[in-house]
Amino acid sequence: MTVHLLFIGRPRDKHANALAAEYIKRAGRFLACRMAEIDPRRYDPFERHAGAWRVALDPAGEAVDSAGIQRLIERVRLEARDLVLVVGGHDGLPEGWRARADQLLSLTPLTLPHELARAVAAEQIYRALAAINRHPYGR
Repeated sequence: MTVHLLFIGRPRDKHANALAAEYIKRAGRFLACRMAEIDPRRYDPFERHAGAWRVALDPAGEAVDSAGIQRLIERVRLEARDLVLVVGGHDGLPEGWRARADQLLSLTPLTLPHELARAVAAEQIYRALAAINRHPYGR
């Protein structure tokens, strides 16, 4: 299983991007994880990752807490599938992507800059994998 954290738009805040990269690096101790910028005109995560569980992060999605992210990762792992989380850019997600996602999730009811949403998503991936592997992070 691989967890893919994909985001639209260039990372402008080097600190937020470094924070997200650090959490993905830490999560990589437990499971293969990668984070990548994508251009929706050239990269379609729904075609590229056809067998994966594809999640679009969207404010209108299902509200989820840390335990919910952990349950999601555990379930997808048991199904032997990859997990793809897509964070929209400053204009959100491209037209039609919400409908193509297997699941819409909301990290918070707050409106977050997409770079901060990416860092929060990366931290939640790490937190979930640490809990699954009984690592003391977050206790």
